[in-house]
Amino acid sequence: MFSKETYLRRRARLREKVGGGVLLFLGNNQVGMNYEGNEYEFRQDSSFLYFWGLDYAGLSAVIDADSGDEMIFGDELTIDDIVWTGTMPSLADNARLVGVEKTLPVKELKEYLRKAMHQGRNIRFLPPYRGDHYLRLMDLLGILPDAQAVRADEPLIKAIVDMRIHKTAEEIAVIEDAVDVSTMMHLEAYRRVRPGVHESEIASSVLKIATKRPGGRLAFPTIATVAGQVLHNHGFIHTLKEGDIFLLDAGAENATHYCGDLSSSMPVGERFTRRQEEIYNLHLRSFQAAVDQLRPGNPYRNAHLAAAEVIAEGMIDLGLMKGNPRDIAESGAYALVFPCGTGHMMGLDVHNMENLGEQYVGYADGEKKSTQFGFKSLRLARPLEPGFIFTVEPGIYFIPELIDLWKAEGRFKEFINYDKFEPWKGFGGLRNELDYVITENGARVLGTLKKPMTLEEVYNAKNQ
Repeated sequence: MFSKETYLRRRARLREKVGGGVLLFLGNNQVGMNYEGNEYEFRQDSSFLYFWGLDYAGLSAVIDADSGDEMIFGDELTIDDIVWTGTMPSLADNARLVGVEKTLPVKELKEYLRKAMHQGRNIRFLPPYRGDHYLRLMDLLGILPDAQAVRADEPLIKAIVDMRIHKTAEEIAVIEDAVDVSTMMHLEAYRRVRPGVHESEIASSVLKIATKRPGGRLAFPTIATVAGQVLHNHGFIHTLKEGDIFLLDAGAENATHYCGDLSSSMPVGERFTRRQEEIYNLHLRSFQAAVDQLRPGNPYRNAHLAAAEVIAEGMIDLGLMKGNPRDIAESGAYALVFPCGTGHMMGLDVHNMENLGEQYVGYADGEKKSTQFGFKSLRLARPLEPGFIFTVEPGIYFIPELIDLWKAEGRFKEFINYDKFEPWKGFGGLRNELDYVITENGARVLGTLKKPMTLEEVYNAKNQ
């Protein structure tokens, strides 16, 4: 939690940006995992955290943007609760920590909103993403679930995106802390990856580091696999063997709930094979090409295209593609081996504010997101601004099913030598990822610890 003044400033600025109406914030509730009393680990809604700071279940909050009134709705603990939880600070005491003096029972929220609607006031709310939110909005506002996303308030969404997307110095500091813990997770994997080790052992070792400090947790489900061509592989079903490439995509979330997001690719044995080294170094060149584009005013789409062009050039050198690298990048043919986006915004969410809409977060007003395979996975394309925090993560993947499909459909035959891909179908995939912040003059990588990137750094990390 930040200082009371931080939350007061944030809510005052939001009132100014929105201009009027009743701003409704639904905090998250506990959710049963396989029965009501056996709950998933609680995680507060990120926008609720950003403006209200209170990190426990059962809360909602309202800002009256016309009068300036602010209130939090929640219920105080009963003796039945205290038996299980112990004595906790009251809602009123917690609310004062974030600058709110008015607290009301949960049951009064519905009547408050009904009165506001009867007065013809505009109730502004964010798009729901959880089942209980859909039901609560239906009960509170009488809007059926199918209509809620459409009825969500665009000015409120845009105002919150504009605030959360520009990180302050205090936010950058806690994000760098999360990035450092994330780096420690990856360094542990470099030390542990060996033939005969199971993927689940690596996943559990990085989990231990993420949760070692109070309030620490994983920022997202860990990817720890030798089947890196499957982009989100959470199965942990393989035993590592000599000649495999091990891919780790893992990040930590600290007690403030800000997070880090890193990925690493490493040999299971002492070194990569010659072919693996060739692809790894190609990937590093694409990574640097993207980083070279990071500066205020330059659209992140240019970073993506720069990475794609370098990968296309490498594919031409290997005989797998043909033609002009820039044409391959702009046409979308590059996506055969690079089907994902180069990066995404990051902060309180690992894909920051994705629940509010990628179009608002990653794209400028009036800029349409592509529907083309490859480009449609680009979560960030807009011009970069100081305070933006995001990831850089190009990758190279040989996906047999995708190669076979494109070959059968005859896609991009002017650029792709499909017959040359046959020996590469068992290669797998690799990627590396670092987190960056845009400064007034350029960009800098986040974190005080060094994550291995070059081949020499990778080999040294495995031998520590």
